[in-house]
Amino acid sequence: MKSDEHKPVLLKEVIDGLNIKKDGIYLDLTLGRAGHSSEILKRLGPNGLLIGIDQDEEAIEASNEKLEKIASNFKIIKTNFRNIKQVLDDLHIREIDGALFDLGVSSPQFDEDYRGFSYRFDGPLDMRMDTNRSLTAKDIVNTYSLKELNRVFKEYGEDRYSYQVAKNIVKYREKKEIETTQELVNVIKASKPKKELSIIGHPAKQIFQALRIEVNDELNALKEALESVILSLKVGGRICVISFQSLEDKIVKDLFRKYAIIEGNRINDYVDPKNIKTPDYKEVNKKVIIAGKEELEENHRSKSAKLRILEKIK
Repeated sequence: MKSDEHKPVLLKEVIDGLNIKKDGIYLDLTLGRAGHSSEILKRLGPNGLLIGIDQDEEAIEASNEKLEKIASNFKIIKTNFRNIKQVLDDLHIREIDGALFDLGVSSPQFDEDYRGFSYRFDGPLDMRMDTNRSLTAKDIVNTYSLKELNRVFKEYGEDRYSYQVAKNIVKYREKKEIETTQELVNVIKASKPKKELSIIGHPAKQIFQALRIEVNDELNALKEALESVILSLKVGGRICVISFQSLEDKIVKDLFRKYAIIEGNRINDYVDPKNIKTPDYKEVNKKVIIAGKEELEENHRSKSAKLRILEKIK
């Protein structure tokens, strides 16, 4: 089952947050189906440039078709966003005016059973953003040790039953390989007490999140990409990051604060105000921006979205 439907989350807030200049250079590091990029491109003049980054061939094809109907001043590059410094170097671009990271898995990926991202449909255990990569969720589930599985589920899924799930996976695969998403869902359900299964929300959600992060090395890639983009901003340039889970949001929050706050020393000696160092960046919103009531009603995927914005000020 393929799907092309995708509603961009916090669209107005992102466009307002980027403060788009007509002749600016903007990056969409999570192009997806070009929901946000379409609106960015509409606001650029002929001298502006949009650069879209994605690993997914289907997303790139769909986005290219969509963006061509708006304007021609865009480039789409198939790569992991951790390679953004190399991309900018290859394009001879030293500074950018803005960038967007939308860290949610796109709606079509969740809705395509053959991609293995969803616990709602039966499909092969894949979960690769870039299908040219070798490591799949099936490989992890069937080859990682009990200790390694527990680490992944606990660290990346923050699942309180991580050990029991890992233990039952190891036990199950002694008889046969776990090949499909529903096989794994059944093992997860069997690993949790009845009271846990009665809680609102799918019992496999956190384990599937953990596997997706491990397959795609998402958190390390995010740290590398975000730092590269921060250092590439022009004065007045902004980065918007939408995160959907606490591990990602913590990385974003910590990195933004690293650049926006200068820690004072513990010595109480008088310092001439002229010599006090001030940061080169500022957090545009101290409190995360979340979806409003109307968007929450129209798009349930916006429920956990958090937007943070950083600006280079000098």
